[in-house]
Amino acid sequence: MEYINPLGVEKIHKLILKFSVPAIFGMLVSSLYNIVDRIFIGNASDLGANGLAGITIGFPIMIILMAMGILFGVGGATLFSIRLGQQKKEQAENILGNSFMMLLIAGISFMILGQIFLEPMLKLFGASEAVLPYSVAYMRVIFFGAIFQVVSMGMNNFIRADGNPKLAMLTMFIGAGINIVLDPIFIFVFKWGMTGAALATILAQAVSAIWVVSYFLGRKSHSKLRLENMKLQSENVRRITALGLPGFSLHLASSLLNTILNRSLLFYGGDIAVSGMGIINSIAMLLVMPVIGLNQGVQPIVSYNYGAKNVDRIKSAQKIAILAATATVCVGYLVTRLFPEQLIGMFNQEPELLKFGSTAINSWFLALPVVGFQIIAANFFQAIGRPKTAMFLTLTRQVILLIPAVLIFPRIWGMEGLLYAAPFADILAAILTGSFYFKGIRRLQERESPLVDKG
Repeated sequence: MEYINPLGVEKIHKLILKFSVPAIFGMLVSSLYNIVDRIFIGNASDLGANGLAGITIGFPIMIILMAMGILFGVGGATLFSIRLGQQKKEQAENILGNSFMMLLIAGISFMILGQIFLEPMLKLFGASEAVLPYSVAYMRVIFFGAIFQVVSMGMNNFIRADGNPKLAMLTMFIGAGINIVLDPIFIFVFKWGMTGAALATILAQAVSAIWVVSYFLGRKSHSKLRLENMKLQSENVRRITALGLPGFSLHLASSLLNTILNRSLLFYGGDIAVSGMGIINSIAMLLVMPVIGLNQGVQPIVSYNYGAKNVDRIKSAQKIAILAATATVCVGYLVTRLFPEQLIGMFNQEPELLKFGSTAINSWFLALPVVGFQIIAANFFQAIGRPKTAMFLTLTRQVILLIPAVLIFPRIWGMEGLLYAAPFADILAAILTGSFYFKGIRRLQERESPLVDKG
């Protein structure tokens, strides 16, 4: 009996639920590491606002660590999947071994460089004299655990590619769960402060890394991690790196944005502004991560039906995804309008921080309702084989528009200008993405055959 792929026949709304719900949970759980640390640090009497600022300063460095995991993890898993699809299991396992070794080298290199250049690096990233000790205490431990974060994040992509997406999601749940349990013990019971928060994070990541590696050494995996496959081959290194480069570049751009933003906040608003924006970034992650998970779920549906020339199913999938994403961010928008002080207060109760944060949250999220559309519409082009267009539109919101606004607006309007840089970038990015998107949808009707173009 011929196999019929459900992507081409099952009801679109059921497919989106089936593919998106695990991805949404996975994205939310992966964001908990940083958010949980900020909540416990902000509510510790001996850390407070300075502790929040310290972890905010280190956030761009942690994004670079994530980028390393994506570079060799996503790149390697993509090539691994291709080899499995070609029925070349030995070559697939060779890719697995090479990727693991590249992740190890990246993690160790990051750890050594981080320990050597820790203080100059944190000052470059915007740490003031008051905040520097807090940031150093946190990031020194994080750097020691760099290898665990890079390996756990990178290798988890291979579990998914090996045919176990639920187990890959469980890996993230285990890590986040351990972090949530250890944070209050280390910070409030043992009184280890910033060091304790970082230690909870790296111990959680260490367990995740051991869990992931043991999977590929055990019986449940279809592909095995073997010592003889860890000898690096130049062609493998080149192809893995090339395939992981788009995701790596996006994360580097995000790190650059956060660095510029932190330095501008310090200059125009001091340490309180850095602390406040750290809280707002955490809230933004919670509001936007469900949309990113939804996008991950809809992408294979659009891609399959693009190849099968099912234009009506593509339109239906995109319409449902855009409506769901817009509804999600609109609910988040209402929450930020109705409960700004309560949201900031979850992280810290200092009056000065509450005052700044409550004002900043209203300004920064002013155009949040259009963000869901922009994310789904921009990634539509990735799904139909136009990665350059997708990357350009993705970068417009976070880099091409926002970085210049962060640099220019405060020179004219001070801190208020800085806080309105985000809605400016969100609105223009949505307009630009919309012009590309609706033209792209119209062009689907004109296509006579599936085409992966150069855009």
